[in-house]
Amino acid sequence: MNYKRLSLLACSLIAAGASFAQKSQKLNIDHITVFLSGAEIESDTRIEVPQGTSEILLTNVAGNLNAQSISVGADNNVVIQSATPKNDYLSEQNLSPKAKQLADSLDYLKIRLGEINNKKATVDEQISVIRSNRNTGGANSGLNVTELQKMLDLIALRMNNLLNESNTLQRNIDKTNERIALLDKQYNEELQKGFQPGGQLLVKIYSPVATTTALHVTYITPNAGWTPVYDLKAAKINDPLQLVYKANIVQQSGISWDKVKLTLSTGNPNEGLTAPDMQPWFLSFYVPKPVMYKNMMAAAPLSSSMRAKSDEVADGSLGAYVSVNNSGVNTRFDIALTYTILSDGKEYSVAIQDFQVPATYRYYTAPKLDPDVFLQARITNWEEMNLIPGNANIFYEGTYVGQQYLDPATVKDTLNLSLGRDKKVIVHRTEDKNYRSQKMIGSNVRRSFQYTIEIRNTRKDNIDLLVSDQFPVSNDKDIEVIDTEAPGASIGENGIINWELQLKPAETKTLKLQYAIKYPKDKRIMGL
Repeated sequence: MNYKRLSLLACSLIAAGASFAQKSQKLNIDHITVFLSGAEIESDTRIEVPQGTSEILLTNVAGNLNAQSISVGADNNVVIQSATPKNDYLSEQNLSPKAKQLADSLDYLKIRLGEINNKKATVDEQISVIRSNRNTGGANSGLNVTELQKMLDLIALRMNNLLNESNTLQRNIDKTNERIALLDKQYNEELQKGFQPGGQLLVKIYSPVATTTALHVTYITPNAGWTPVYDLKAAKINDPLQLVYKANIVQQSGISWDKVKLTLSTGNPNEGLTAPDMQPWFLSFYVPKPVMYKNMMAAAPLSSSMRAKSDEVADGSLGAYVSVNNSGVNTRFDIALTYTILSDGKEYSVAIQDFQVPATYRYYTAPKLDPDVFLQARITNWEEMNLIPGNANIFYEGTYVGQQYLDPATVKDTLNLSLGRDKKVIVHRTEDKNYRSQKMIGSNVRRSFQYTIEIRNTRKDNIDLLVSDQFPVSNDKDIEVIDTEAPGASIGENGIINWELQLKPAETKTLKLQYAIKYPKDKRIMGL
């Protein structure tokens, strides 16, 4: 279908006739591209237009949209003259779904409270009538003792029932008032969360003849976005890893995305398009400023709790439903399945891709820093998976073991994933106190150190283990690191020591490292 398309800037409110009621039409959302920050919403509808100039008020539009991004197209020689976004300030639509639910609960409880109060008033009136007529049958009534006793018994029974009922109703009133107070507090808190109501789009149209036209509307809302998250699952050691690539989508556009097709883009339209311009780099002398001491014990920010996710992808391979497009500047994931994403600010988990990833496994320990041994899965060729920085949920043998942040920008050729601590491989690192010494050599001090690392494999299978330690590194010519020894290890220029071991079941191996430090006796070493 051919559209005459007009890219529209933010327009001022259409004067004069705009104050009269216009015909309204609901837009149907048919596709949404979600960026890391923001989303492009594509909607359409078919309308009847009269000859000449007319206006149509389009609803089911995001609130506070980016007015510069609005594009409206029409066919059948219909011309779009202008489009003006308008926020819908109807009170009912200004409420979030949670606030509406609380408001409905408050209305119900207040109606119920009125009914209980009315019932209690009726009971209390009956009690008042009995009390006001308690002298009935007095000394001049002519009632005998038997008749008087029967009347008193009847009054006592009726009064007792009424008093009990009045007390019960009062307790119900007190509880209902307490509940109303709590809900009212929650309701007021919900109103402070800045819920974004939906908006409208007032479109001015010209047509040379009366006809029907298909309107196609696109715009960008800033109140949406997605973040990547990964599930990495290892069924058992030496098996391929299963990597599930997911997106947590959040939107508060003011309208629900009901059963729409999604495209996820790694782009961000809010970053701007202007390339940086290099400016002269001027040097100047550093002038220290006076130090102002203050209390640095500030409270650490609390981490936000995880929100419930709503994953609407059926089980099975995602390859048949998702196509990946890397031809442009950004990566796009086009998803054939439809999703419903409510405008509630909650995270909705959408599965994008899954992979069977070949991996090699090894154990790793750095006993100087942590006495435990970690099982690692090592992945190569990870660049082909279009990963972007995000958290990974790690599962091993069907059990969740923790979370790791993946940042492909910091990974070289191999991606190392920790699958947890293995208590069946035991490591002890101890210092040899007998070797430790401090001697004076002329104007210098020589301090010697030696450590023993003992490793035992209590597993029933062979393991590959990387053991890391380190020698200190000097960045001062007066500090010398000498007599370094680590038999069987490779030593890097940065002082990192690595032993690559193979351990059989129940096998124990012992590693040693030693070094000495020489420095002027009138100096003190930091970090030793």
